[in-house]
Amino acid sequence: MMRAVVFDHHGPIENLVMRDLPIPEIGPDQCLIKVRAVSLNGFDPMVLRGIPGLKTPLPMIPGADIMGVIEKIGADVPEERFSIGQRVGIDPSTETGMMGETRRGGMCEYLAVEERFLVPIPDGVTDHQAACLPTAYATAHRMLFTRGQLQAGEKVLILGASGGVGTSCIQLAVSAGAEVVAVSSSAAKLAALKDLGAQHVIDGSQEDFVDAVWRIYGKPRTRGGEGGVDVCVNYSGGDSWAKSFRTVCKGGRILTCGATGGYDPKTDIRYIWSFEHKILGCNGWERVDHLQILQMIADGRFSPVIDRVVDMGDIQEAMRDLAERRVTGKVVLEVGP
Repeated sequence: MMRAVVFDHHGPIENLVMRDLPIPEIGPDQCLIKVRAVSLNGFDPMVLRGIPGLKTPLPMIPGADIMGVIEKIGADVPEERFSIGQRVGIDPSTETGMMGETRRGGMCEYLAVEERFLVPIPDGVTDHQAACLPTAYATAHRMLFTRGQLQAGEKVLILGASGGVGTSCIQLAVSAGAEVVAVSSSAAKLAALKDLGAQHVIDGSQEDFVDAVWRIYGKPRTRGGEGGVDVCVNYSGGDSWAKSFRTVCKGGRILTCGATGGYDPKTDIRYIWSFEHKILGCNGWERVDHLQILQMIADGRFSPVIDRVVDMGDIQEAMRDLAERRVTGKVVLEVGP
């Protein structure tokens, strides 16, 4: 038997319980992973509460960002690909669904995973760092560079900057030579974002972020192209969506990979055509993004922001802090040695 975090019904955080479950059997194309660490993501509380239109089979084990060690290898897994005792990450986006959403996730001691979803962890990347990938960092990488074509010297506004995707975007944008404006909601969080390299920080609880951008860079103009930022990262949606268009210069880009604050916001179409804005969506990541992020960490170019490391048994408190936005970066749950 193994320990696992499980919820049987959608609802409050108290529905998350520890339970003993059978260790899964592996198929011929799978490996048995002894899970060492899992990190939380912003969608975890949403899945727990229930997302309209998303069918989550119950009972569900949460957890999409997972690292562990190979304990058993299926008969059809090529010997040259993986070995017993090898450290691996997992790509949680599978053909049968996202782990922790529509397929059981990694908050458990053992996991049976198809070999094609395993990602080798290079030397120089710690267990805790590897457990922060790929959901936030690999998505941020694809959104900023593959989709957004962010360039050195450009100005980028990041809303919700203290979350997992937000801190990822700050670090990646700074490493690319961009000038970063980060928006969050407390002095402590803003200080942490400054430490990550954000050149400007805005306390959204004290100042409207549109006014702040105009104060820093000037008001965007349809003629002359001056004022505003080149790129706005908005994965919140909701009330901030329409306002984002007022911060972006002529020909600038609005990037999104989610809608944590509401998926059906108002949009003022006049800004899109008069400023010739580009709206670019990013639906997760590709394997290459995961591998590139791992290599960047191994090369020492940056390290994932870890708010804290806690035992898997402390899941309720960790999830509550995440849901109530008392977290900067990632919370990592230790599952086993």
